Amino acid sequence: MIRFHIANMNCGGCAKGVAAALREASPRAELRFDLDRREVALDAPATEVERLSAALVKDGWEARLLSA
Repeated sequence: MIRFHIANMNCGGCAKGVAAALREASPRAELRFDLDRREVALDAPATEVERLSAALVKDGWEARLLSA
């Protein structure tokens, strides 16, 4: 399980943008959002962390890795 805190994810629309960025990097990953905590968790191998982080940053998301 990989978890990110997304500082600028404030609403469902933002979550859709985050989902699009993550699915571009890992199309089959199952995503779970906690908008109150501004977190997203996904089932993906830890080896994909750098690629997922890069996809988020590329799309303008302020992502910080919480766990891998």
